[in-house]
Amino acid sequence: MNERKARGCTLGFILAGLLLTFAWSQKITSLERNRAESILHEIAADVKKHYYDPKFHGLDWDAKVRETKQKIDDADSGNKALSEIAALLDSLNDSHTVFVPPPPALRHDYGWQAQVIGERCYVLRVRPGSDAEAKGLKPGDEILGINGYAPTRKTFVKIAYFFDALRPQPALRLVLRDPVGQERTANIAAQMTEHHPGLGHTLGGRDIRDKIREMDWARESDVRAFEMGDELVILKFPHFHFNEMKIDSLIGKARKHKVLILDLRGNGGGSEDTLKYLLGGVFDKEIKVGDLVRRDERKPIVARTHGHCFAGKLLVLVDSGSISASEIFARIVQIEKRGVVLGDSSAGMVMRGKFYSYDGVGASITDADIVMTDGKSLEHVGVTPDEIVLPTPADLAEGRDPVLAHAAELAGVKLTPEAAGKLFPYEWPPQ
Repeated sequence: MNERKARGCTLGFILAGLLLTFAWSQKITSLERNRAESILHEIAADVKKHYYDPKFHGLDWDAKVRETKQKIDDADSGNKALSEIAALLDSLNDSHTVFVPPPPALRHDYGWQAQVIGERCYVLRVRPGSDAEAKGLKPGDEILGINGYAPTRKTFVKIAYFFDALRPQPALRLVLRDPVGQERTANIAAQMTEHHPGLGHTLGGRDIRDKIREMDWARESDVRAFEMGDELVILKFPHFHFNEMKIDSLIGKARKHKVLILDLRGNGGGSEDTLKYLLGGVFDKEIKVGDLVRRDERKPIVARTHGHCFAGKLLVLVDSGSISASEIFARIVQIEKRGVVLGDSSAGMVMRGKFYSYDGVGASITDADIVMTDGKSLEHVGVTPDEIVLPTPADLAEGRDPVLAHAAELAGVKLTPEAAGKLFPYEWPPQ
């Protein structure tokens, strides 16, 4: 509990610092201030009514709401006022309680993607033709700072949320270190395009992670597979939003091989039903996933076997981009000793949230925690792999995948890191 509170202070400080130091534009009108106060009132009431922990982790919720109202009264712009509501929800230090701002008038594409590997943040890929490419940004570059804030495993999600969703910027100032140790600073301009949501646009019914994952689903919405004789099949799952027919087809493919590598790296989670059905495809018995713990009930989650499941050797790959259902799947494999989990520690973002909409904005509010059969929650903890295998900056720069290569080696199949890195090429979504 003390660790959780300490971490909450750290993350809250990061977001609060961004709110305090950022230059805000367009003076607030009385109409905007009244709208922000109305949204605050509705969101605060829904949190008080629906949040899974009625004690709010020891936080004086009513006092925080009053403090936020005062900050909205003092705000000098409409964006600042709404951002104070985001900071209020962030104070709960909960991965699934998040403010969703209104759709921006301009879409911002910074032209690069990054990920925390181990305890450091690295550039994964750079969009061809972007300003990032023109400024010399390359995969394998370590990011030491983003507009003055150091991205770490604890802070990167908050920094990304601020600059991607809450306050997109025309440019970001990056402090970088290349794979040979040379440091430099680069100002990377975003590619901005007009956003037209249309009259029928609605935020209702979607979680913040749904919005973040939309581009990934459009780009690679299907599972990608690679077979190596009858020895090995690799299934790369981008998310957990597949129906039973699709899972049956994949398990049928897997049953033709001795070893299944399930690649859940970068998997943003998704449907509980997909999670349970996929578990039923790799276990020959009923499995208790854990308990869904709400403020007024504790309900078991159970996955039932299909009867014709994959019975061979199972290897599961995870990393810091593995979220929610993908983390639960990997942890169950460990608890039940069904297979081996390899890669990097997962995100530790494992709750259940419900979406609410308010006058053009939204909020995801956690209504349940998930406690695993070992009596522990994965929230803020994540899954620690049985074997830690991390790509080096040089691996990222050269497009090598030592994690998948090592998993294939455990399966008794020869696959070089160079070849593994080419199996599932990334395709940038259209701007």
